[in-house]
Amino acid sequence: MEKKIALSMRGITKRFGSVVANHNVDLDVYEGEILSILGGNGCGKTTLMNMISGIYFPDEGKIFKNGEEVVIRSPKDAFDLRIGMIHQHFKLVDLFTAAENIVLGINEKGQHNMKSVNSRVAQIAEKYGFHIDPQKKIYDMSVSEKQTVEIIKVLYRGADILILDEPTAVLTPQEIERLFEVLRRMKADGKSIIIITHKLHEVLSVSDRVAILRKGEHIATVDTCDATESSLTEMMVGKKVTLDIDRSEPVNVQLRLEVKELNCIDSEGIQVLKDITFTANSGEILGIAGIAGSGQKELLEAIAGLQPIASGQIIFNNPKKDKPVTFFHKSMYRVKELAAQDAFHDKEGKPMRLKGMSNAQIRAQVAAENVLFREDEVMNLRGKTPLEIRSLGVRLSFVPEDRLGMGLVGSMGITDNMMLRSYRKGHGGFVDRKKPKALAEDIIKELEVSTPGVNTPVRRLSGGNVQKVLVGREIAFAPKVLMAAYPVRGLDINSSYTIYNLLNKQKQNGVAVIFVGEDLDVLLALCDRIMVINSGKITGMVDARSATKEEIGLLMTQTEAPTKEVAQ
Repeated sequence: MEKKIALSMRGITKRFGSVVANHNVDLDVYEGEILSILGGNGCGKTTLMNMISGIYFPDEGKIFKNGEEVVIRSPKDAFDLRIGMIHQHFKLVDLFTAAENIVLGINEKGQHNMKSVNSRVAQIAEKYGFHIDPQKKIYDMSVSEKQTVEIIKVLYRGADILILDEPTAVLTPQEIERLFEVLRRMKADGKSIIIITHKLHEVLSVSDRVAILRKGEHIATVDTCDATESSLTEMMVGKKVTLDIDRSEPVNVQLRLEVKELNCIDSEGIQVLKDITFTANSGEILGIAGIAGSGQKELLEAIAGLQPIASGQIIFNNPKKDKPVTFFHKSMYRVKELAAQDAFHDKEGKPMRLKGMSNAQIRAQVAAENVLFREDEVMNLRGKTPLEIRSLGVRLSFVPEDRLGMGLVGSMGITDNMMLRSYRKGHGGFVDRKKPKALAEDIIKELEVSTPGVNTPVRRLSGGNVQKVLVGREIAFAPKVLMAAYPVRGLDINSSYTIYNLLNKQKQNGVAVIFVGEDLDVLLALCDRIMVINSGKITGMVDARSATKEEIGLLMTQTEAPTKEVAQ
């Protein structure tokens, strides 16, 4: 039986000043299908969907619903045409219940009959397999429950075309699978579902067809059964891309950062971090997994000196060069003191346990000239500002989640943003612009930053290009510790893998990398260890080489720390 077209777009073009977001796009959406929209940064995916949902109006082209031309000038027009969009950032009133949010904005004579509303919401939930309490307050809900409210809100209004923008970005693997099962039931009921996403494995798992956009144009629409991750990526980028994360084995792993019983309380008196204890080692990547808002942001900011600390320690270990022990032959007290710190190792780098040995035994080891010691410079970063941390000689780089609010100055060009790291080295009222400009040009070239020039204000760049500038600057600082919060958020596939390889290169250079990510497949492929946190507490530490997504997903939903000691 021939499929019926639910929605068509013909010759759609949208401009923002001189920038062409979409150009002459033709797209069909069938009844009872799941269509994924793929594309790189700034390719026009969200802009195209915003024209269907009434947020933008096309400059050229026509939209057809069930074969008839329609005009969509507002979200109300879209709802009247039974089109609903679920945005990545939810638009809910925290103090209202699920049912109250669902009927918010629906005009009815008199007051809403909430008993009837609750019953209708429960019917929709039962029909499609949602799990929701209509009378539960939004502020008491998990992220997946809030998303459920948003979906039911458009279904309650009778939508038969649903658009979901990055629906799995903040969900656990278990929640993602439940969402996909719901979407399949909606598809079986004749609904048309459009998903905007970057996750290729999810596209191949749940969608029937995939539409690829590149630089604002519709390149192709292919059946998912005939596609692979490589073929989709090649169409998105326009060239072959290797989708392999080359995770190297840790070499010369040494303790670099030690966080002990860290507690943080925010400005409203809420404890956001609770007894956080872990280590980060040079030569490895420590991943941090957790549902959005679980304390990842506060943890990295506390280490960087940007978050007040109620209690706890942040210890930075800066190993010095190996030294022979022979000159300690007249100071056995000093030698025994170092032995108690386990600071000795042999010339091959293997630890040597001299702790507890007698003076004669230690002298014998020293006389054999096969003992070295490394005296670490240990510094407590608690209570230190970023400037004070830098003045101690601690080379710590931080890629924050808030790119323009915290990482870069939007009104400044790339060169000036590079100078934020070096302007204090100037003499008097003069600063050196040559090196920052050269660095800016290198980052533009190496990371393929799309910009008119090094002096273009970064706020005029796309989100993905802003992220490239920030990551490039922090890596160029040659850090000992590199912390990155969602460094590939908003980046296309090609750029994302460039960043992954840069992080792995930093690891090989002996940097302690702390990587906060939302894609569990990437965390498992890139990291050496993965720490899971929920509600500001560590709920697990796993070996990334042997752990599974399901295991991490369960840890992400735990509310209590594990009973056994967390692996360090």
